[in-house]
Amino acid sequence: MKKLMFGLSILSFMLAINAFAETRVYFSPNGGCTDAIVKQISQAQKKIDIAMYAFTSRPIAQELVKAKEGGVAIRILLDKAQETQAYSKSRYFINKGIEVRYDTGSGLMHNKIGIIDGKVLITGSFNWTAQAEIRNAENLLIIEDPELIKKYSERFEYLWNKGRFPSG
Repeated sequence: MKKLMFGLSILSFMLAINAFAETRVYFSPNGGCTDAIVKQISQAQKKIDIAMYAFTSRPIAQELVKAKEGGVAIRILLDKAQETQAYSKSRYFINKGIEVRYDTGSGLMHNKIGIIDGKVLITGSFNWTAQAEIRNAENLLIIEDPELIKKYSERFEYLWNKGRFPSG
């Protein structure tokens, strides 16, 4: 009987934890991915961490600058190719005082991660680009799950700490 009660207690605890986790899903093309990201950024209070393979989206970049101007700390880690890619927003961010680093790994830094205030995780195959919004078949998840966010935050810190500062 004690084992049954213990098992039911564990099950109740797990269900209670999952009751606090929320996930929203979006698909592109034209499925509202960019708008969903902009909305999450606009609600940021303290901190935004981003690890992104490709970043060319003007609306997302502009919302990040607004957040920075509103006192939100922002760190953006990009794939090393973004330093010289023609439409990359990396130089725009640097010019606006946003911290940018580039990945130093031998392969692609293919992550698509946004963490807002340690409470919201944005991930999926969706690159933060105009192409991803209007042409590509991609997916975006917005997740509010503290344990999952903790794991992604740890990974971001690892990548950030081994990233390099922009040259020049």
